Amino acid sequence: MPPTVSSTFESEKYPVRYVHTVSEAGRLLPSASRWNSIALDFKLAPNSSTAYEFIPSQYPKSVDYNLVITDRKHFHCFILVLVTIVFGILAAVLVVHFLPQKHKHQGSSINLKLAINQALTFYDAQKSGHYPRNSPVKFRGDSGLQDGDSAKTDLTGGFYDSGNNIKFTFTTAYTVTLLSWTVMEYQSKYADIGELDHVRDIIRWGSDYLFKVFIQPDSTAGSNLTLYSQVGSTVSNNDEQNDVNCWQRPEDMKYKRPVSICDGSASDLAGEIVAALSAASIVFKEEKDYCRRLVQAAESLFEAIINEDPSKQGTYSMVDACGKQARMLYNSTSYKDELAWGATWLFLATENTDYLANATAFFLSAKSNESSVDKGVVYWNNKLNAVEVLLTGIRYFRDPGFPHEDVLKLSSNSTDALMCSYLFDKYFSRTPGGLIILKPDDNEPLLQYAATASFLSKLYSDYLDHLKMSSASCKTDAFSVEMLRDFATSQVNYILGENPMKMSYLVGYGDRFPVQVHHRSASIPWNNQYYNCDDGKKWLNSRDPNPQVLFGAMVGGPDINDNFMDQRINQKFTEPNIASNAGLVAALIAIQDPPYNSRDFKNSFWGWT
Repeated sequence: MPPTVSSTFESEKYPVRYVHTVSEAGRLLPSASRWNSIALDFKLAPNSSTAYEFIPSQYPKSVDYNLVITDRKHFHCFILVLVTIVFGILAAVLVVHFLPQKHKHQGSSINLKLAINQALTFYDAQKSGHYPRNSPVKFRGDSGLQDGDSAKTDLTGGFYDSGNNIKFTFTTAYTVTLLSWTVMEYQSKYADIGELDHVRDIIRWGSDYLFKVFIQPDSTAGSNLTLYSQVGSTVSNNDEQNDVNCWQRPEDMKYKRPVSICDGSASDLAGEIVAALSAASIVFKEEKDYCRRLVQAAESLFEAIINEDPSKQGTYSMVDACGKQARMLYNSTSYKDELAWGATWLFLATENTDYLANATAFFLSAKSNESSVDKGVVYWNNKLNAVEVLLTGIRYFRDPGFPHEDVLKLSSNSTDALMCSYLFDKYFSRTPGGLIILKPDDNEPLLQYAATASFLSKLYSDYLDHLKMSSASCKTDAFSVEMLRDFATSQVNYILGENPMKMSYLVGYGDRFPVQVHHRSASIPWNNQYYNCDDGKKWLNSRDPNPQVLFGAMVGGPDINDNFMDQRINQKFTEPNIASNAGLVAALIAIQDPPYNSRDFKNSFWGWT
C-alpha cells in the first residue's frame, strides 16, 4: 500500500536512519540512535509475556517517548551544565560538612569574647586597697587602707565580696582557685581573645591578699596557726555604723572594720587557701620566684592543718570568733571536701604523690558523708564534685596507677554520674525557660549553680574529646560529647539573655540588663563628693537606675519560675558576688570559640611536659 500523505511528511521531516525489530510489535520500529538499534536487535531488552506497551524499558527512554536529538551542540551544552550543577551541589555539601562549625546555640546575638571581658572587669570593680590607676573601672579609688589595724596586722587588698564592703577569705580563696583552674585548662583561649594578662592580674591580686590572711605556727615561740576569715561587720547594729547598716562607697568608709580571727580548727578555710595558692602557682609557673612562694606557703599551711588534732578539725563558721559574722551569708557545712580540694591542687602543683594519697583519702571520707542537699552542686560551700572531675583528669592524663587507681576509677564513675544528672530531667528539674534547678529547696539564686554546672560539663566533654571518645555513660543512661556541650551552652545563653524575661543577667551585656544592681559603689554617684551613711539611704531606696554601670556583674538572677525583679532593695535578685562570677567566667571561657582542639590541650596544664 502506498504511503499516506501524513507518513510521507513524517518520513521527510524526520528521516529514519536506524531500525530495530521486536517480535511482539510485529513490524520494524525506528531507532533514535545506532545504540538503540543494536541493543534491541541483539535482544538486550527484557523478555516478558506482557504486551509490548507495558514492558518497562532498560534502555534509553527515547525509544518509549520517540525523543530525537535535533541539535547535538545544544545537547552537549545541556549535559555540561547539568554535570556542573551536580558537581557544584556535591562540592557545597562537602564544604559545609568538613568546615569547622560554630556551636549551633551560639547565635549572632551571643558575643562570648565581650561577655568574658566584662565578667573579668567586675573584679576590677571589687578591688580593695591601693586602687590601680590603669583600671578600666573609673568610679573606684583607694579604700580600706586601714584594714587589719584592729588586729595589728596588714589586711589591705583583696576583693569586696559583693554589694557590701566586707571581705571574706573563704570566698576570695574559692574565687582564686576557680579562676586559676580556668587558666590551667584554657590558657590559649584567654590568649586568643587578649584576656590572659587580665585574668592573671585578678588572680595575682587575690593571691597577694591570701599571703596576708594566715600566720604560720612558731614552735619556738609556742604560737598556733592564725587565720583571718573576715574584714568588716555583718551584724546590723543601729547604734553603730558598719558595713551592713551603712550604704556607703568603700572610699568613704570611716567606721570601724573588725577582723574575725581563727585557729587551726578552721580546716575548711585553711584547705581552701591551700587550694588557691597551689592553683595560682600553676598559673604563674613561668615566674619562678612567685611560683615558689605560692607553693611553699601552700605546703606549710597544709602541713599545719593535717597535723592538727583530728578531734579539733572542723568548719570555720562553727567557732564564734572565727565565723559567727559569716554564718548568715557563708555558713560552711563540711570541711573534708576542702581538704580533698587543697590536697588535689597541691599534687597538681608539685607532683608529689604524698599529696595525691592525702587527696584520695579525704575524697573517700567526704564522699561517704556527702550531703544530699549539695549533690551535683559546685559552689563556695561544696567542692566535692569539682574534686571528682580533677581526679578524673589525673586518672586520664597522669595515670598514677597503683595504689590510687581504685579511688580514681570511683572519681571517674562519679563524674559520669554527675554529667547524667545535668543532662536528664529525672535528676534535676528545669525552670520553664530551661535553667537547671540544682537546689530546689534553697532560697539562694539559681544562676551560680547553673554556671559551674555549665563549666564542668563543657570541661568534661573536652576531656572525652581529647581521649577520642564521643560518648560515655553512667549506670542508667548514656550521653554524648555533643549533649554535654549543648547543655553547657544552653545555660550560658540563658544567663546572657535567651530566657523568658529576654534579659541578660550579666550587667552591661546586651540590650536589656538589670539597672538597679544591689551594689554600693555602683549606686552612689562618683562626683568627688563625700556621702555619709544617711546620704547613702537616698541611693539605696531610689528607683532610678544606678549612676554607674557595674559591667560584668552576674546578679542573683530569676526564681524557679523565671521571674526577676530589678529592684536594688531586693538583693536576692540583684546582688552579685565574686564567687558566683568566678563560675560564670569559667563557663564562658570553656564554651568560647574556637572549639577545644589539640592546641588547647597542648597549652593546658595536662599537655605540659
